[in-house]
Amino acid sequence: MEAMFHGLTTTTGVLLVVSLLIAFGFEFVNGFHDTANAVATVIYTRSLRPWTAVILSGICNFLGVFVGGLAVALSIIHLLPIELLVSSGVGLGLAMILSLLLAATLWNLGTWYFGLPSSSSHTMIGAILGVGIANSMLPGHEFGAGVNWAKVSDVGMALLLSPLIGFTLAALLLLAAKRLIRDPQLYRAPLGSRPPPPWIRGILIFTCTGVSFAHGSNDGQKGVGLVMLILMGIVPAGFAINLALSEPQMREASAAVVTIHDALGSAATSAPDVRAKLDEVEDELQSLKATLGTAVRPEQVPAEQRFAVRRDVLLIDSTLKKLDQSGALVLPKEQAKQVKEARADLRELTDYAPNWVLFCVALSLGIGTMVGWKRIVVTVGEKIGKEHLTYAQGASAELVAMSTIGISAGLGLPVSTTHVLSSGVAGTMVAQRAGLQAATVLKIASAWVLTLPASMLLAGVLFLVFRAMLC
Repeated sequence: MEAMFHGLTTTTGVLLVVSLLIAFGFEFVNGFHDTANAVATVIYTRSLRPWTAVILSGICNFLGVFVGGLAVALSIIHLLPIELLVSSGVGLGLAMILSLLLAATLWNLGTWYFGLPSSSSHTMIGAILGVGIANSMLPGHEFGAGVNWAKVSDVGMALLLSPLIGFTLAALLLLAAKRLIRDPQLYRAPLGSRPPPPWIRGILIFTCTGVSFAHGSNDGQKGVGLVMLILMGIVPAGFAINLALSEPQMREASAAVVTIHDALGSAATSAPDVRAKLDEVEDELQSLKATLGTAVRPEQVPAEQRFAVRRDVLLIDSTLKKLDQSGALVLPKEQAKQVKEARADLRELTDYAPNWVLFCVALSLGIGTMVGWKRIVVTVGEKIGKEHLTYAQGASAELVAMSTIGISAGLGLPVSTTHVLSSGVAGTMVAQRAGLQAATVLKIASAWVLTLPASMLLAGVLFLVFRAMLC
């Protein structure tokens, strides 16, 4: 740990601490903003007392961050323009991070204050797009260029479809339960403080646990990605590459450079623009080969060259990925497979997160869950439908949310816990013929529609302001 922060000046240290506090603050707000959805059903079906449910959810969120991997974190990072990801200037990186975090946190706090279950995922992705578009508006740039629109399309489709899936599947699951399970008390509102039947109570507690765990593994990864952007931008010598790589992994990364270099030498292409891009990759491979050639362990890479290694790895991977997807890179099947595996070995240098980052993000998310949950819980439990939530409705909505969010985390798609769960509750209300409260649904829908453009505008303006101040 000490080696990672070696040589840090007082000014840079203060900037680092402030940035990290804002990042952990975002996850804290995310905890009580989004995770409240996970506990709403168990509280309103009397399956668990509020504080028991909240503490259980906080613990599961904490654990979910550790087990969830880094797929969503990397998806979030790669939404940013490659230019910003490979920029070695502390000022530009800090302007990017501060604008992202402040825009997302301010919008989350505002919607939480009014009890509106808006999406932290939409907020963060909107902020990232706002920064990318604002950067493309600067002199010497083409408007919209540099933004990873392919990744934006994938993420946008996941965010668009997830509430529709939540609404439809939860409604269908409730209707199926009515046909298969003929127990009238499951479809009535709880009486007083009486808990549900033991078996349905077990399902509700299990799904609350599952949604909380899935939320940690999905939304927690977003915080991990942001913290890594901060560390790589402000302390590149300590975090630009993974200093914890073993000697065998380091040898694999060095061998990957040779594999890619040899493969590209025989690539079949006659298009001048493709050949020009391959020549750029060749130059970056030569630079990597010179830097990594004598390094047995990552810490043997000179500190002043570590960000250059990161830049070369990202540029090589980005260019080869685009050429492969467009069909411009023609390689024999076996060689194409080797290049794909070599790219994965090379990314071991840059795609990582230290355990202490996971711990701090997990702790922020878990504590946040236990603090400000009540406003959103009341909206989900009382204000979406015209009638009280029944046991079967709670179980249906939670089962669908747990499955959808868990699968999305595994696929690296940052979906919205808020959208899936609240739309699931709305779906069960329609299936139950309980009706929806139009005013609440309109407010939630308005927050959903406004979140993306509002966070884009706010982050874009903040980025231009911070860039003028820091660069």
